[in-house]
Amino acid sequence: MNLAFIPSPSTGVIELGPIPLRGYAFCIIIGVFVAVWFGNRRWVARGGKAGTVADVAVWAVPFGLVGGRIYHVITDYQLYFSDGENWVDAFKIWEGGLGIWGAVAFGAVGAWIACRRRGIPLPAWADAMAPALAIAQAIGRWGNWFNQELYGKPTDLPWALEISEGPNRVAGTYHPTFLYESLWCIGVALLVVWADRRFRLGHGRAFALYVAAYCAGRGWIEYMRVDEAHHILGLRLNVWTAIIVFVLAVAYIVVSAKIRPGREEIVEPDRDAAPEKKDGPADEGGSDEGGSDEDGSDEDGSGKADAPEKKDPFTKDEPGESGKGATADSTGSAEAAEKS
Repeated sequence: MNLAFIPSPSTGVIELGPIPLRGYAFCIIIGVFVAVWFGNRRWVARGGKAGTVADVAVWAVPFGLVGGRIYHVITDYQLYFSDGENWVDAFKIWEGGLGIWGAVAFGAVGAWIACRRRGIPLPAWADAMAPALAIAQAIGRWGNWFNQELYGKPTDLPWALEISEGPNRVAGTYHPTFLYESLWCIGVALLVVWADRRFRLGHGRAFALYVAAYCAGRGWIEYMRVDEAHHILGLRLNVWTAIIVFVLAVAYIVVSAKIRPGREEIVEPDRDAAPEKKDGPADEGGSDEGGSDEDGSDEDGSGKADAPEKKDPFTKDEPGESGKGATADSTGSAEAAEKS
């Protein structure tokens, strides 16, 4: 009998009057807000505009939720479409069941649409969001704790997770794989932040590092789980997915570093164009030094020096212009004489 263990909540739903607050959904929402906040700080530090991350997230988050659910339903179709199961449950996302692989893939599509609309390079945005996404996953994994799901093999370790009797589960103490993955994701976030500062990762390489590091941890954590899953050659489907995606991410880092070394200098063109708009009023008023150098205005910016420039053509063309002046004067004198 364990004297120390991690207790599971008696329920995953808190009733706030007529509104049910589900722990799983609450963790997902908190993770999204933290990711947007942290990603915005990194985006601004890269030279982007504040608020851009939130604008892109408006597209990326819904796409990610749909993609994560689709991946889960496809890979665990027996939970919804086998005999005795209700296929309507496939739409009950609040009860748990999001595949990170589908969430990232579909979320990237949504982000690509938003970035394209704003003229932003998707790889730069993804690099800024990489550690923020890892933190969001670390928070979101606690939703599995509320639902008492996705735990590992039985254990009597002091940090074992206590699971109560329920549908498709047996009471006992198990490896808290949700906690292992949550801590791993925090480590991934710290790794990406350090590597990005140390090597100035660009063109999507920080994001690829996040993917590779997450897959490395997800592989062994997935191997510990005991929930029902499809197997290929003795390994769970998600273990194979982690291996394949890890190889692709590492290959991208290597190839990208050779083809496009360095980091993007401009991540949001609109921000770099803003200072040019300020030159217009300064030129008209002649108040800035750049304007005084070009038009020869006085240092006080009064713009009076424009007057000699207007007179220069007349003084240079003295014969022609003086003749015009004389003709005008004589004409005026003749008219005055006639009136008198």
